[in-house]
Amino acid sequence: MAAVSSPRKVVVHLRATGDAPILKQAKFKMDGSEKFARVIDFLRRQLHRDTLFVYVNSAFSPNPDELVIDLYNEC
Repeated sequence: MAAVSSPRKVVVHLRATGDAPILKQAKFKMDGSEKFARVIDFLRRQLHRDTLFVYVNSAFSPNPDELVIDLYNEC
């Protein structure tokens, strides 16, 4: 049997733009195997908003099904 490596952790840094409130904690560690939808859901709960516009590096809005580690490696 092959050893399974543990999922890689990724640091996610969130910055508010426009009229979005600033989070008390802006940096989070999460598993890279998580989907980007998890980040969106977390922000919706923290900010108490149904509609959010979330961008990576202020450049593009990723598909919610993309893995966080893939976005980390692309940017």
